[in-house]
Amino acid sequence: MTALTTAVVFTIVIWWFSTGILIALIRMSRLTIAWSLFTSSLLAIAALMGLAHTAYQTEIISAYCSFTCALLAWSWIELTFLTGWITGPRKLALSREVIGWSRFVESLRAIIWHEFAIVVVGCAIIAITWEAPNQIGTWTFLVLWVMRTSAKLNLFFGVPNLSEKLLPAHLSYLESFFKRRRFNAFFPISVLGAFLFYWLLIDYALHPLRSVSQSVGAFLVSTLLALAILEHLLLVLPFDSTALWKWALRQQHDKSLQIY
Repeated sequence: MTALTTAVVFTIVIWWFSTGILIALIRMSRLTIAWSLFTSSLLAIAALMGLAHTAYQTEIISAYCSFTCALLAWSWIELTFLTGWITGPRKLALSREVIGWSRFVESLRAIIWHEFAIVVVGCAIIAITWEAPNQIGTWTFLVLWVMRTSAKLNLFFGVPNLSEKLLPAHLSYLESFFKRRRFNAFFPISVLGAFLFYWLLIDYALHPLRSVSQSVGAFLVSTLLALAILEHLLLVLPFDSTALWKWALRQQHDKSLQIY
């Protein structure tokens, strides 16, 4: 159980710290952002190489390595989006008069290049680890992909808490694509589906025939999924999620500049 507890703590710490680092970086100077993008790009390439290297390794350290590599690849996607480097062709706020299908299309235009980047990186990871015994990196990326898409859809359909304070100044126009409302029908479906998959992961991890490495890998992914479910719940609960990263939000918003 010590190995499983360590996996849970590791995931929580890296989730909290890496999220805070991203929030802080996008509020720094143009030069800092440029260097961050360059460094993150190198780390993403190294992460793909790391996934290829660990794909056929089944030790506990390999589970941690592939998990971390997937997070590094995802961090590149997040950083390129939040800096405005890879977003979409639409960079203007949406009028409240635009509704229905037109609103969905315009919302997609605001982030379509970002979505393409996710698909490309995701396909690369799947190809690298195809039929390999170590699938922790692939499952980590897929959990992040599905849960982030779910969060975007919930923001589109409407939730009480938009967490708009987390957006940098140059992406403030994205707030116009969100909707604030008490409830949307998709929310319980998304949370229930995620919880059912979480339960399956825990059941898999605790099966007596699993190796320690398999159990640790499943706990890494399941804890990340649990945190994603928590992020979903924070969209509707009366709690300011920005309080978790106040230290990262202290950067000056007027220093947040877009990189093209």
